[in-house]
Amino acid sequence: MTLYLIGLGLGNEKDITVRGLEIVRKAKFVYLESYTSRLNCSHERLERFYFAENEKNINSFKKIILADRNLVENHADEILDKAKADDVAFLVVGDVFSATTHHDLRLRALKEGIKVEIINNVSIMTAVGVTGLDLYKFGRTTTVVFPEPNFFPETPYDVIKMNLANGLHTLCLLDIKVEFNAKGEKIREMYMDVNEALHLLMAIAEKRKDADEENENIINENTKVVGCARLGSENQLIKFGTVKELLNFNFGEPLHALIIPGKLHFMEEEVLEMYNL
Repeated sequence: MTLYLIGLGLGNEKDITVRGLEIVRKAKFVYLESYTSRLNCSHERLERFYFAENEKNINSFKKIILADRNLVENHADEILDKAKADDVAFLVVGDVFSATTHHDLRLRALKEGIKVEIINNVSIMTAVGVTGLDLYKFGRTTTVVFPEPNFFPETPYDVIKMNLANGLHTLCLLDIKVEFNAKGEKIREMYMDVNEALHLLMAIAEKRKDADEENENIINENTKVVGCARLGSENQLIKFGTVKELLNFNFGEPLHALIIPGKLHFMEEEVLEMYNL
């Protein structure tokens, strides 16, 4: 029997590959990883698209099991034990290996003698190419996280600084917090938007102002940035402008991402002009 790790792409239920869809429909159990990203549709829409057309009774079709962080990282045996006897599909928004936690699941399965197959799909790491920025010129990716009491990491600032020093673009992923109750029901979700990410980066820059003489060249109100929302979907939104301009712009529903461009080629500049705020 096999554990299938299947990328879903970034848009909606129809972005799955044909091969991925065939596997999902034949698998005995289907899990949806629900904490590193999200599609622009509900898991109920996934169920209807994947299974309903093969069932006469819409209430009897196979259900998708939501897999939160606790299940995948601390209780993965539930998934692996099933894969020892039946085909199991593990669905991931974007590409399968956009998050390192999925490598861990793969390695654990292989160590237990479970066959693993990978079905890749588009991820945010490649979808940003629509901005016109050269994918080969992106440096290290970073994540802007929600601050908590006694926890306000400044890593994003350092990554941006390092990338800019090398003329490279920086993709900033924005934090997600999703909480589930004991029944697996979603009780709280928070998705950072471009506006909050910019406020946090500016707060770090202000904190570093005295210690970092290059602060003014890293990020300030006049720094040109690219704000992205729902990349890969039918209603994706991209805006290019200064930090000051984007701070008050409404990018709408999640997921959002932020790009700090490095040294621009004239072709990159030409494409970015399409997205001027």
